[in-house]
Amino acid sequence: MTYAVVQLQGKQFIVEEGDELVVDKMPEADSATYNISDVLLIKDEKQTLIGEPTILKAKVTATIKDHHLGKKIRVAKYKAKSRYRKVRGHRQSHTTLIIKKISY
Repeated sequence: MTYAVVQLQGKQFIVEEGDELVVDKMPEADSATYNISDVLLIKDEKQTLIGEPTILKAKVTATIKDHHLGKKIRVAKYKAKSRYRKVRGHRQSHTTLIIKKISY
């Protein structure tokens, strides 16, 4: 079992080969290959590699599965005693990545 900790869009994710990862929308098209070079840690059966801050020559290859909208949330503003109420909705755009290979 090999896994890696990667940094993508300012967030850190623990990924393994075959995982599906949902991130904020990326501009690449569907079925495009995307390489993540900000690998912070790699753990396999024999060793653990820790980056300072990243591991040189390490990369995680992913394929973009699809783009979709997330669950709708309700955003409400309310002020007491002033009859002020405002309700809005929001749906975040997401991209699903499939992790293909962890190389180092």
